Amino acid sequence: MANSPALAPVYRVGELRQIEAVATGVPLMERAGAAAAEVARTIAGERGGAVLVLAGPGNNGGDALVVARILRDAFFDVVVVLRGDAARLPADAAAAHRAFVAAGGATVSDYPERFGGSLIIDGLFGIGLARPVAAADATLVERANASGIPILALDIPSGVNAETGVAMGTAIRARATATFIALKPGLLTGEAVDFCGDLTVHSLGLDPEATTPAHGHRLDWKSLASALPAVLGRRARNVHKGTFGTLGVVGGAEGMIGAPLLASRAALHAGAGKVLVGFVDDAHPAIDWGQPELMLRRASAVFDATPDVLVCGPGLGTGQPSKKIVAQAIATAVPLVLDADALNVIAADPTLSAGVAERRAPTIVTPHPAEAARLLGTTAADIQKDRLAAAQALAAKLNAAVVVKGAGSVLAYPDSRWDINATGNPGLSSAGTGDVLTGLIGAMLAQRIEPVAALRIAVCVHGAAADACIAAGKGPLGLVANELIPMARSLLNAC
Repeated sequence: MANSPALAPVYRVGELRQIEAVATGVPLMERAGAAAAEVARTIAGERGGAVLVLAGPGNNGGDALVVARILRDAFFDVVVVLRGDAARLPADAAAAHRAFVAAGGATVSDYPERFGGSLIIDGLFGIGLARPVAAADATLVERANASGIPILALDIPSGVNAETGVAMGTAIRARATATFIALKPGLLTGEAVDFCGDLTVHSLGLDPEATTPAHGHRLDWKSLASALPAVLGRRARNVHKGTFGTLGVVGGAEGMIGAPLLASRAALHAGAGKVLVGFVDDAHPAIDWGQPELMLRRASAVFDATPDVLVCGPGLGTGQPSKKIVAQAIATAVPLVLDADALNVIAADPTLSAGVAERRAPTIVTPHPAEAARLLGTTAADIQKDRLAAAQALAAKLNAAVVVKGAGSVLAYPDSRWDINATGNPGLSSAGTGDVLTGLIGAMLAQRIEPVAALRIAVCVHGAAADACIAAGKGPLGLVANELIPMARSLLNAC
């Protein structure tokens, strides 16, 4: 992507261990504790009072002990619950414990019967946890969650899987999470978005990309928008509608006419030069009175017009005519976006699936978890257990750029890169919003933006439009797909 934006890197747990191993001689635990203590002081300062620190048996507990020492030195009333045997702490955590005791601190072994302080600090378990929290620790988590006191999680809320974002049984519901070195995928997608609260990233003085270039990034609208003026190329005056491409949108079986219309309206408002809408249903309308600039026709006529980019799937249906249309779309030599029923048709036909993988022109697929499950021959629940792995598996299987939609939509590409989107809100949980996203992707491709950048921009502005609608008082309850379209246009033009 020209003028590539500075997106925040996201690292898997194994990569973070490598980064930590290279940082020999760097007092990471002291730096982590100091950074988290600043966040803690900001939160606790709102209410004053005591601070309860839950320190686990590993290095996450060591971070918590450093925080406890610093807060105690700053005259906070600190109560530390230390889980496990202090004599068996890892070396750095043991040193943090000794320093805390030497400064006059003491620990207790269980949650205080009556605690009414201003803050709880969760340092029970960090990014290495890959199993449900044991019963005794789960009781601590449950009491903390039920207290009504704000919780600050260190690195990741205890009980949340740092790789997948899955809450493994009982997990801390944090008001805020101070994460160290870099973001982890398990902070950004799936269940994690309801457990992490406000995220802050503390590099601890390291530059992880200097030693371990990131394969994953977090998408945020501010960063992407900074690169858009050059990418969209709207500064030139000597242009015409052909400059910005012709997009064909094919779908709209009986009873689902609205889906391709939503996608097409979104594409037109996002800058496509011309949009052709092809319907499976022969009884389609002759004109879209809400958007008369769209050119409506039968699906076969869209293929005959040889558009620069093709979108196939919104409201398509899964009958025999739809299967023929999907096969024809796959056989085209233009960039192709496959969505909705096109994905269901492909999932049911191994020949079509193989045809997608063999395409030479760019392909983008946009499944929700149930569609992703059909494509991979599994269940939606299994997709949600590891959304990143599912997106990567689909990218490899279909040789396509993929977005697995949902809270923290996951994007994956055939070259092993991946992204997690940080925009959007529950207002997107209504019919037609996926069709709008598909149209936005088609518009970016029609304007000759390369596929990775096109998918990034479309997914991110789609969520940002929903966020802007909420900020303007439209939703989240009752936000409808059509309202996203003008807001997305405004955000794109504001760049």
